[in-house]
Amino acid sequence: MNPYGKARLRELLPHPSEGANKYTRGKLVLMAGSAAYPGAACLSALASQRMGAGYTEVITDKRAVETVRSVGPSLVVASDEAWFDRPPAVATEKHPCAVAVGSGFDSGEGRTARLLFCALEDADAPVLVDGGALGALASDEGRALCKRRFVEGRPTVATPHGGEAARLAKPFDLPCDDPSRLARSLSLAYGMVVVLKGPDTWISDGDDAFCMDEGTAALSKAGTGDVLAGMIGSLLAQGLDPLDACMLGSTLHARAGKMAADELTDICVSAEDVVRFLPHAIRSLSSEGGR
Repeated sequence: MNPYGKARLRELLPHPSEGANKYTRGKLVLMAGSAAYPGAACLSALASQRMGAGYTEVITDKRAVETVRSVGPSLVVASDEAWFDRPPAVATEKHPCAVAVGSGFDSGEGRTARLLFCALEDADAPVLVDGGALGALASDEGRALCKRRFVEGRPTVATPHGGEAARLAKPFDLPCDDPSRLARSLSLAYGMVVVLKGPDTWISDGDDAFCMDEGTAALSKAGTGDVLAGMIGSLLAQGLDPLDACMLGSTLHARAGKMAADELTDICVSAEDVVRFLPHAIRSLSSEGGR
């Protein structure tokens, strides 16, 4: 039985406490974008803000910095050139945080693996891996760092689509014909929570695999995965349990897509529209009755 009914999802919504400030509401360090794909960083960052993170800092390719700054004056944006000299991200009870890596990364660039491995090794906080960084996760070093994080109790989340999941499965020779089984097998193999995106999205922590079946073909557009990564990263930054963050983020993402399609048609929805309709999806879930 799936425990993530309407009542449970409502309980997970990260409403701010009366005395909240931008730090207690969580900081997301978003390592995203490249010279070729600066828009991915923009979409992830705006989605993270809409999903409630109190502070979103974008670390991106120096050639993308001004583009990202231009879409959100409240974003903090810096070049990734200085990343390796910074202190690591550390999540505490009073100042929760998370790191999201890979949206809009070029998988063929050397910086992709360097930035991912740095985040996995140093961050004492949840780390979400998406997009171009997923290929590096399948490498010997990536797998070893995932294992170390699991042993040390530091959460890792991955958000692959089917093709990326097949690449993650290859080193372990895992069968890819059953998405439920694949999500669970990848979770066990890497020691992470897996969000296997598709017509139905399967989410697993290794013990269980849950289906989020509220998706719509309107979401089959470039950039919608970047939006999802920003949303889940935001929820991790606000201190949600990784499995809870993935279930809530995936459900709200699907509902925002459906609401956008209702107004714009399933032909016209873009990733930007999913961000725009996220508040409507949150309000709808907040007011829904039932279990």
